[in-house]
Amino acid sequence: MGRAMVAGKTLFDYADELRMLVPSSCGRTASCHECIVEVQQGMDALSARGPAEEFLRGDYRLACQSIIEKPDVEVVFAPLRRRPRILTEAREKPMELDPLVTRRGATVLYDGDPLDEYRGRLYGIAMDLGTTTIALELVDLESGATACLTSFENPQRFGGSDVMHRISYDGGKFRGELHKAVVNALNSGIQDMCRRLGFTRQEIYEIVVAGNSTMRDLFFGFDVQSIGQRPYQSVIEHEYRAGTRQTTSVVELAHRLGVLAHPKARIFGPPLVASHVGADTAADLVAIDAESHGDVFLLVDVGTNTEVVAGNGERMLAASCPAGPAFEGGLIKYGMTGCEGAIESLRWNQGAWEFGVIGDGVPQGICGSGLIDLLAELRRHGRMTPKGVFAGKAYELTIVPEQSITFSREDASNLAQAKAANYCGQYIVLRKFGIAPGGVSRVYLAGAFANYINVRNAIDIGFLAPVPEDRIVKIGNAALQGAKEMLLSRRKRQAIERLVKRIEHVELETTPDFFEVFVEGCQFKPMESTV
Repeated sequence: MGRAMVAGKTLFDYADELRMLVPSSCGRTASCHECIVEVQQGMDALSARGPAEEFLRGDYRLACQSIIEKPDVEVVFAPLRRRPRILTEAREKPMELDPLVTRRGATVLYDGDPLDEYRGRLYGIAMDLGTTTIALELVDLESGATACLTSFENPQRFGGSDVMHRISYDGGKFRGELHKAVVNALNSGIQDMCRRLGFTRQEIYEIVVAGNSTMRDLFFGFDVQSIGQRPYQSVIEHEYRAGTRQTTSVVELAHRLGVLAHPKARIFGPPLVASHVGADTAADLVAIDAESHGDVFLLVDVGTNTEVVAGNGERMLAASCPAGPAFEGGLIKYGMTGCEGAIESLRWNQGAWEFGVIGDGVPQGICGSGLIDLLAELRRHGRMTPKGVFAGKAYELTIVPEQSITFSREDASNLAQAKAANYCGQYIVLRKFGIAPGGVSRVYLAGAFANYINVRNAIDIGFLAPVPEDRIVKIGNAALQGAKEMLLSRRKRQAIERLVKRIEHVELETTPDFFEVFVEGCQFKPMESTV
């Protein structure tokens, strides 16, 4: 949001005037580091960074420390915690109700041991800790019902848009800031739910955190440097493979992490599969009841890191694809996450673009589903070659003239590389399993972004394997669903602990023809139907 300003005021002062929600818990003294904003225009109008902001890079500032020095320059800024569209649709399936947190009369128990006196509610939280987006689901542990659902952008973005950049950031002089940012975000979400529903944080007795290996371990405060170095394994996985741990799952007390729940509440991080294939994939597999499949399934959880699992009840192969943030708004000039104002669908009709906008307001940019439509329509109507060259060798195309929203050759190149990562994961895992796309009985398409894509368009540009469309099922936020099921079921936790130990990990980069497959995947055309 931008406007003319008055010298001496801070960006936080203007956020107050604009009724912009900027989180803070330190009285604006710069000690909590929660009020990070992205300055999109007018950085030179602000005071220089002081010692309290040394941990920030690029266009990020603390709102409480950014003082207007040039009032004649317009400043445009936004808090990191925009609220993406929440996935409320869930797959209808019976839920087991056997949580570790139970009640016997007026006594709250954890795994049979007394924990607290009953305060009126037994709550747990399922958390999907994504690289770009965080989703929280407040669950009644006695009924299994969802009491509240919320999501927001991951505030760790100041440390980089993908896991490798965050690993690098956390290895520098500001180690711990990313951990602090995500704990603060969770606490802010908890406080918001407490206000809305009128309960106390002490009534939250367990939290299940599903995230990829880096995200999960940053949350728990572990050193993540080993995940960024071959063989790309976390300290937890190294300990497990060395025989000093029996599992890659972790449990910690809430108060030790500074989480605003019952002090003795447990925080459970589900087991990792291997390398970058983390606890979010484990949660996905819980959500689709992977062990029960007789025929071959393909799970594709699309995100900044896309995970691919192919297999059946007997054998499973998994890989992680470093897709990057392009389809989630990063690296694209007018890209954005699926928030209000994002163009979510596009169609070329008689020389003009028709589009749908989340919230039906004025378009501000294009989110992932809209970008897939845009690429498919450009190809379909001969306005772009498979290699991303625009008709007439133009550098930039105008999509929404009224808002000056454009799409450039550089944007197309960044999307091509992100798409190629998804392509490689699916192609190589299916090939290693020994099955062509047509032999897959079911494709589970997971993730908030994937829930809204046009499947035909995704297949046409090679974003998805060419499996018959009637076999492709969108399962929404499967990681959150799986986290909820583990929150509610002791058996589900035990089952996934067994399953992850027998999944074969495929390291894409060591595949002999990886580069050739990646180059092929960069083209906007369908994947070959044979592998």
